Amino acid sequence: MENIRESLINAKRIVFKFGTNVLRNDDKEISLSRIYTFIEDISKLKKQGKEVIIVTSGAVGLGAKRLKVDSNESMSVKQACAAVGQSRLMSVYEDGFDKYGYTTAQILLTEDDFTQRIKYLSLHDTLNTLISLGAIPVINQNDTVSTEELALYKDVFNVSFSDNDKLSALVASELDADLLVVLSDIDGLFDDNPKENPNAKKIDVVKEVTEEFENFAQNASKGGRGGMKTKLEAMKVITRSGGTGLIANGKEPHIIKRIFEKEEVGTVFLPTENLPNKKRWIAYATNIQARLTVNDGAKKALSEKFTSLLPIGVLKIEGDCQKGDIVSILDAEGNEFARGMINYNYSDCEKIIGEHSDNILDILGYKNYDAIITRDNIALL
Repeated sequence: MENIRESLINAKRIVFKFGTNVLRNDDKEISLSRIYTFIEDISKLKKQGKEVIIVTSGAVGLGAKRLKVDSNESMSVKQACAAVGQSRLMSVYEDGFDKYGYTTAQILLTEDDFTQRIKYLSLHDTLNTLISLGAIPVINQNDTVSTEELALYKDVFNVSFSDNDKLSALVASELDADLLVVLSDIDGLFDDNPKENPNAKKIDVVKEVTEEFENFAQNASKGGRGGMKTKLEAMKVITRSGGTGLIANGKEPHIIKRIFEKEEVGTVFLPTENLPNKKRWIAYATNIQARLTVNDGAKKALSEKFTSLLPIGVLKIEGDCQKGDIVSILDAEGNEFARGMINYNYSDCEKIIGEHSDNILDILGYKNYDAIITRDNIALL
């Protein structure tokens, strides 16, 4: 455990995610004292030469309080609350860090900023440039124009992120962060809901987010959009990207300072692998608008031999897609086990699925690839 805590201290590039409930007090007002404590502790880390990125929630809640409305009333009301609350939230970070001599940079993101590869790479360059100039990027989902409501209208539509837990993990993954710290209103991952079971035990270290740990996840806490389930999804992303994750209670006094003093707070999630950057993007950062169901032989070939996906192994295609889109790959039981960049559009895929690759030219009149998805563009989940 000592070595694990030492690795947290040695982290060079760190992403902090602040949840809505951490940033507000019991009256649903912004907790200035807590935020300024975060700012003070982060400023000390900056002085030690660490690179810091902040992903912050709270804009919708702050806006709802100011407008005296229920942010869950409708999508348009939520977006209006975000527009009012975001400026208030950002001004707190700007004023706070300015007192320590640090510049903040506001960045508002939507799903398209990750789904479109060009935008994704541009974001990567912009964030790295800001960091190299000594600025602290302060990132939030752009709820005012977010398109997450599209998920209500498409059977197979799956957005890259719909909460800041996942957003923080995508940012950490894209920037090759050493550490992702998610601060919530809970002490870490427990083997049961500690708010309902006083005998629930906190898990100090997770070597891999398995189904057993996912079963411990609880539903979203009131006022927030995530919950332990989304936090575990975030931990999967960062640990598969070669980084370490930590979930801790942001309401504990000077929690950031204590983390970097090797105090055993929260739950640490250890790296499991280091996916290549492109496969991280395929696996986690893109919207999914179509899915392929494959037979058992194809699943085995993809999972065990890391082969390409040939048309003969595909049972059906659902949704809509164009060449170059990322699609979900399901087994015959409907379980998603991989994602990949497709080589043909939807209508052409419909014509060639179940066929031998040698027949593609005769069926379509052209042939770009033998495979529907080539192995270099497949990411196993």
